[in-house]
Amino acid sequence: MRKVEAETPAGDDLRAEYQRRYHERRGARERWSRLEQHVADARLVVFSAGLMLAFFVHRMHWPSALWLIVPLVVFVALVVVHEPLRRRSGRAGRAMDFYGKGLARMEDRWAGTGVSGLGFLDLNHPYAADLDLFGAGSLFERLCTARTRAGEDALASWLLAPALPETLTERHEALTELRPRLDLREDLELLGSDVRSGIDPEALAAWGKAPRVFPGSGLRIAAAILALLGAAVVIGWAFFESGVIPLLATLAIEIAFALWLAERVRRVLAAVNERAHDLVLLGDLLDRLEREPSQSALLRRLSVSLETHGRLASVQIRRLARLVQLLDARKNQFFFPVAAVFLWKTQLAMAVDAWRGAEGPAIAGWLRAVGEFEALCALAAYAAENPSDPFPEIVTSGARFEAEGLGHPLIPAAECVRNDLSLGGSVRALVVSGSNMSGKSTLLRTAGVAAVMALAGAPVRALRLRVSPLAVGATLRVQDSLQAGKSRFYAEITRVRQLVDLAGGPLPLLFLFDELFHGTNSHDRRIGAESVLRGLLDRGAIGLITTHDLALAKIAAGIGPQAVNVHFEDHFENGQMRFDYRMRPGVVEHSNALALMRAVGLEV
Repeated sequence: MRKVEAETPAGDDLRAEYQRRYHERRGARERWSRLEQHVADARLVVFSAGLMLAFFVHRMHWPSALWLIVPLVVFVALVVVHEPLRRRSGRAGRAMDFYGKGLARMEDRWAGTGVSGLGFLDLNHPYAADLDLFGAGSLFERLCTARTRAGEDALASWLLAPALPETLTERHEALTELRPRLDLREDLELLGSDVRSGIDPEALAAWGKAPRVFPGSGLRIAAAILALLGAAVVIGWAFFESGVIPLLATLAIEIAFALWLAERVRRVLAAVNERAHDLVLLGDLLDRLEREPSQSALLRRLSVSLETHGRLASVQIRRLARLVQLLDARKNQFFFPVAAVFLWKTQLAMAVDAWRGAEGPAIAGWLRAVGEFEALCALAAYAAENPSDPFPEIVTSGARFEAEGLGHPLIPAAECVRNDLSLGGSVRALVVSGSNMSGKSTLLRTAGVAAVMALAGAPVRALRLRVSPLAVGATLRVQDSLQAGKSRFYAEITRVRQLVDLAGGPLPLLFLFDELFHGTNSHDRRIGAESVLRGLLDRGAIGLITTHDLALAKIAAGIGPQAVNVHFEDHFENGQMRFDYRMRPGVVEHSNALALMRAVGLEV
């Protein structure tokens, strides 16, 4: 029967639990490290004593040479004991790091300490760079606790594309089940540390799907018959005086058979030598996941995907590991003659190829299941560490983004100013005006990140969020390109064209335009912005446009009640600009540009 993990606390109680476990693991590491050092010291002492004893035995012929067995046996025993102690010390150290990172996340000290995920960043993606999804201090770094590349791949893919409503419902159920399972997350961290450094998911999956080298069973039957015949003639020659001719003839046939298949055998063994270690590491991780109880539909489905032909994936992998161990036995010089007679190398190569033919196609599925498990555990860790962040309500009627108390999850809680934001229904676009640094761009990033997290299945930094499935597009980090010969304005209009096309897709668009068309004059800018906004609204899109150009704020009046002006205020106090980052209705009535110029000493 599977063991159900005890309920783990959340919030401040979870921080206390992290601290307790951190100190407990640190104490364990120190104890194991001390014991490991004592064993290492004892090993040195025994080795030195053995050398001295050997000197007396060799030079003085006293005591008996049999006494050398004592330090030899003790030294070997200490060598055997040392490795498990080293592993336990390392495991306790990794567990200590795991809880240290958890505390850093809960205390907003995590930036720059995790996996940046820069390899997933595509500058042509409609929002990945704009919303700081990847890189140092990114959303991916904040969320990702995955220790395998498959887990990182899964989490990144969830952030880069919205899931279907039914998928989101399943993920919410799975996260609710996984949220209290701290022991599981610790185990995945410890097991995954080795898997991450060892496994190449794509290469491993490709190896599993490659065509068999020995198709059919004819050659395996022939090899088995030859091996039995070889064993029979050896026994006949050794014990029944059957003569050397049958022996030599059979061995010649076996040698010819082995040489005929030598190239194919070499291909099989070269591949398995590269992949077997990866699979053994994966097997340990799968074994841990297979032992985890599953109640929600998604977790049950993932558990089922870890079975092939009614047998657990870890059991199948252990069978391959045994074949690899048997292969290694042929390297023993005493066993080599027996291995030659039994066509050991050839037969085991065929057995490995048969294993790959039967189980190999499932490897990609095993890796996907591991990746999804880890991605779910990453989001469950975020949910546990942020218990006040709720799951969003997913609605399917029209384009909706309605948030109360919306904040940005990457801003420390003590500094995060929250705002209400409602898009959909009668109001479908907000034109956000305000001076520089007043919070306009942060509002866009906050809305975009909330939508991305909501549509990945994660909790969101808000008091409440109702959101429909949306495509997200933004222009916050559009840059010029010297290599491509593109100006910033050309790069921007290219991105806007991309988002207009995206608005014609199956999902309504949530557009986030920061200082739209600010690379051109006010007249062209206003005409272009109003036309683009009107076209997007006609296509069912919702979104926000920011501007510090007061002339551009007038486009809301030209479009009608679907577009509304809001703004952020500031004031100059004691030579410094002050902001409260609160969104207010209407158009901002002043600019801080001149005040900022004067504050830095410009005469204007």
